[in-house]
Amino acid sequence: MLSAKSLFQEILDDDDAFRLFCSIAASGESQGGWENGRIAALVPGSLRDLAPKITRHGADEDKHGRIFNALLKQRGLEPVVVPYETDYTLLLERHGIGLAHDQLNRDEPLSERDIIVYLAHSRVTEQRASEQMQLLRRYFADHPALGRAVKMISRDEDNHLAYCHEELLRFARAGHGRTIQAVLRECALAEIRVYRDVSLAVMSHMGTVLRWPRAKAAVLAAGIHGMYAYERLAGWRRMVSLEPPARRDALGGPATPEAEYA
Repeated sequence: MLSAKSLFQEILDDDDAFRLFCSIAASGESQGGWENGRIAALVPGSLRDLAPKITRHGADEDKHGRIFNALLKQRGLEPVVVPYETDYTLLLERHGIGLAHDQLNRDEPLSERDIIVYLAHSRVTEQRASEQMQLLRRYFADHPALGRAVKMISRDEDNHLAYCHEELLRFARAGHGRTIQAVLRECALAEIRVYRDVSLAVMSHMGTVLRWPRAKAAVLAAGIHGMYAYERLAGWRRMVSLEPPARRDALGGPATPEAEYA
């Protein structure tokens, strides 16, 4: 039976597929860590109270990258070069979503609007990350090799999403509601296109590694296109809503060290 659990299990059971999966995940998390670190360093003076939370966000992302690399090391595997077409974080940046890297590489303070763009971009991408990790947690929370790592990363992603909701609502109360909704909508519609394209690319590479028959690859591709159609029609709206999170001040402390998952 073709299911999300069976697909993940197939990837987990094959060294080459697992190496590609972890390499893609580690690369994206490390890139997110760098971006948050630069944003924290460039926060305008009027918003310096946000800097520790942005720093914590980046530290969590860096930690996730190290965890995925540690999972590879546990199996005696080395990371592989991430194919361009599977690089979710890079492709979002290339599509103009979030803050451009050339801007982050300059030592010039960001504007208030830049921080709103950063938070809106994060709110959309953290929604995706939270959902993906909840799926992995559902199937592998009790796995002897993956369970603790999956639970830690899932908890962190939920915290990141709560933080984005809380801070965007604070900006909305300060009069930025229309700007926030416009940026969220733009980010969400771009993200679902990039996610579709990256998903197709990842499935193509996995199909080659795992020698999937054409029929299986076609069914998976059809499923990805079907999900995109749903998200393009209505599903994107879950990425732009804002509500007070159950977890308040979710990034109000230091990052949890990855040693705790081992």
